[in-house]
Amino acid sequence: MDNTPQGSQMTRPVGLGTGSALTRLSAMHSDSTPYDALLLVSFGGPEKPEDVVPFLENVTRGRGIPPERLVEVGQHYFGFGGRSPINDQNRALIEALQADFAAAGLELPIYWGNRNWEPYLAETLQQMADDGIKRAACFVTSAYSSYSGCRQYREDLARAVDAVPGAPELDRLRAYFNHPGFIEPVVDATLAALATFDPSTREQTRLVFVTHSIPDSMNAGSGPEGGAYVAQHTSAMDEVVERVRAETGHRYLHDLVFCSRSGPPQVPWLEPDVNDYLEEVAAAGSAPVVVIPFGFISDHMEVIYDLDTEAAATAERLGLPFARAATAGIDPRFVAMVRELVLERAATVRGEEPRKSAVGSLPACWDLCRPDCCPNPRAPQPALGQLG
Repeated sequence: MDNTPQGSQMTRPVGLGTGSALTRLSAMHSDSTPYDALLLVSFGGPEKPEDVVPFLENVTRGRGIPPERLVEVGQHYFGFGGRSPINDQNRALIEALQADFAAAGLELPIYWGNRNWEPYLAETLQQMADDGIKRAACFVTSAYSSYSGCRQYREDLARAVDAVPGAPELDRLRAYFNHPGFIEPVVDATLAALATFDPSTREQTRLVFVTHSIPDSMNAGSGPEGGAYVAQHTSAMDEVVERVRAETGHRYLHDLVFCSRSGPPQVPWLEPDVNDYLEEVAAAGSAPVVVIPFGFISDHMEVIYDLDTEAAATAERLGLPFARAATAGIDPRFVAMVRELVLERAATVRGEEPRKSAVGSLPACWDLCRPDCCPNPRAPQPALGQLG
């Protein structure tokens, strides 16, 4: 699928959006004290076919999922050579961050640790301790608040710290779903995808905002007041829709939908599934659809299989014109956002009051979580980055 605009008047040069991250950061200094490293914290993924089932065993440990089901799910990975794209995307992000940090005069080494595959967090913390790192900021590759997207990573970090004598002190950076450095690339990607459709039918397009489904109960417990997962996605979606309207002069029909449900059928999960939604669109008149994977920061398996493979096939079967918007990836504004979050948190720790960039209907996210925020659905576990 070609997402490259062809002669469209709807796109604009990268980095020139209103209040772009690059412009905002021009006035910021590069004092990262007290941090002496950045830790990239991610999900992890298999690198070769023989890694797939062991990786899935790590992901599903304690859930009682039979081995034959893991082999079935593993077909998603085997179809791409048994290799998840997420690790290479993290390597690319690290390279982009290193270049961005160097250009800004920020001398901060970058480490990388995963929840479910090599390099594991405990191994990375051991390396950091051996290198003399004392305190690190942690950037998690999940933009929204939920147990699986926030607290579980904080539990992983607490477990890794306990396992490594002399481990550095760790501070998780805030959720960034409404940071301009995340929103602006989503807007431009949406405009670019829209530009692939015939201008005569373009305004009939539905914008289909897609994120990972989670159990209803997990959404209900997300954030300090509950319901944060859906509320944050809705706020981000509304902001993107409004910015697209400002660029095009047209307010597109849009909806929030979900992908990658993995729980037992008797447990309610957030709906509608993207494929069911496409069926509804086709039944209502076969409008073009732009699928916008704004629940993900890069093109990992939920994007290239659930959307580029399954959803694209559903759209083709239904006769729906289909385009998929790009993820933020290593867009310079997204990369600069990570630097801004590090400097913002460093200033806060030093007792300063930095301006926290945020757009849309919700304020910038909190730095520290309440103990009851995004609770573990099985049993309470120690977690870093918590009040009290």
